[in-house]
Amino acid sequence: MILALLRCSSLYEIFINALATGKVEQQKGNQSNSNSKLNEMGKRHPLNLLMMEDNPINQKVATRLLERLGYDLDIAPNGEEGLDALNQKSYDVILMDIQMPIMDGIETTRIIRQTVAASQQPHIIAITAHAMQGDREGYLAAGMDDYISKPIKLDALVTALHKCQPRVR
Repeated sequence: MILALLRCSSLYEIFINALATGKVEQQKGNQSNSNSKLNEMGKRHPLNLLMMEDNPINQKVATRLLERLGYDLDIAPNGEEGLDALNQKSYDVILMDIQMPIMDGIETTRIIRQTVAASQQPHIIAITAHAMQGDREGYLAAGMDDYISKPIKLDALVTALHKCQPRVR
C-alpha cells in the first residue's frame, strides 16, 4: 500500500509539472542520445502510434513525451474504440493501458491477436502502474510484446520504441 502511495505521489508530481510547464523532466542518469537526436527519433525511426488509455492526464503526458521524440499519437479511451481505430488505420505500435473501462487491455490484445492478419499485427506495449514481480511475464503471456511501467520514463519509452519496426505500407 505504501509503495502504491509513493508511486501515485511521484506520478502526481510528474503530471502537475508537465501540465504546468509543458515539459516532462528527464530522469537523471546516462542518456545514450542527445536532446537533438531524441527530437528527431520520429524521422529516423518512423512509426504509426496508437495509445489506448482512458486517463486524460496519462494521455497528455504520453502525447508530450512522444511529441518530444518527433511522433504523432492517436488516442482511444478504451479497448472498444481502439479496435475501431485499428479497423480504420494501420498502426505499427499500440501503447496499451491494462485497466480501461468497457474493454481492458488484456481483452483488447487477445482480440487483436485473433483477428488482425499476421502481416498487419502491431507491436503492443503494455503500459501500466502494475509493476509487481511477475506482471511483465503475465502481460507477455497475454500476447503483448513489451511492457513499460507508469509513470512512463523517457528512456524506457525510447528503448521500447527502438524494438518496434515499421511495417511496409
